[in-house]
Amino acid sequence: MKNVFLLSALLLLFLSAKAQELTIPTYTQYLADNPFVISPAYAGIGDHVKVRVNGLTQWVGVKDAPDMQSLVADTRLGQRSGLGMFLYNDSNGFTHQKGAKISFAHHLILERHPDQFLSFGLSYNLNQFRIDTEEFNTTDPSIENDRKLTNHNFDVAALYRYEDFYFSFNANNILPKKEDAFGLNEPLKLRNYQVYTGYVFKQGRNSSFEIEPSTYIQYFESDQRSTTDLNVKFRFLDHEDYYWAGLSYRFLNDQAAEPLNISPMVGLKKSNFYFAYSYQIITNELTNNNSGTHMITLGLNIFQGISNCACTM
Repeated sequence: MKNVFLLSALLLLFLSAKAQELTIPTYTQYLADNPFVISPAYAGIGDHVKVRVNGLTQWVGVKDAPDMQSLVADTRLGQRSGLGMFLYNDSNGFTHQKGAKISFAHHLILERHPDQFLSFGLSYNLNQFRIDTEEFNTTDPSIENDRKLTNHNFDVAALYRYEDFYFSFNANNILPKKEDAFGLNEPLKLRNYQVYTGYVFKQGRNSSFEIEPSTYIQYFESDQRSTTDLNVKFRFLDHEDYYWAGLSYRFLNDQAAEPLNISPMVGLKKSNFYFAYSYQIITNELTNNNSGTHMITLGLNIFQGISNCACTM
């Protein structure tokens, strides 16, 4: 009876991993001055090599809750191109995934006055997904050796910028997944689509205060699930440094009045150092069993190299 219960629990674990398997969870790290994490088309925009480290602990207080660490860096290549790298380690109970994205972007000038740019990005993705069966407390001989698979895939993206307006579109994991040995009718379509758009409102050309509303939409082809983030950031400028605070509201698109979570955020850039913190308030029944989700971003801007091309500034 004990083994039957364990096998049932294992089945539920496999099924609950569908949303995680071979898909990098996206929280609010893209709002921490790091849109490259959701779109390779942002690679190489800026005068520095940008390095960001993200640490996220979800559902604090729940045993074996999701946990993720990532290292992100991008830099300009020549005058109109960019390279980026995204390394990550993600765990959720007995399931683990780690991998890397290597990205290339190219930026075009459509018009110089006013500024109007078009960028294209491509990422190669390597992902290893593993179920840690050695942690199971069972002597059942059918449950042995870690179950794992490796997936190779690609993302494509486009980014349009007009003055202080931006709009990006991504198609992620465009290749279908190979059938695996888990034998649980896993969805083979990994494709998901993302739209990220926003506008920076300024009081004047030399304004020290900015408001940036933005929207981030995700759509998963396998189960037609989709979510939307409604965000707003308030930025206070101090010469080349700045401080900001913001709020993100995430919901399923068929349940807009019932948020999945609400995330207040704060951050700052001081010289070449960057820091951001986000606290995700869970609004469903899990709120009674945990203290929310915490995310910290630390960053450095290094090796400044001023570009002669406005599309990478």
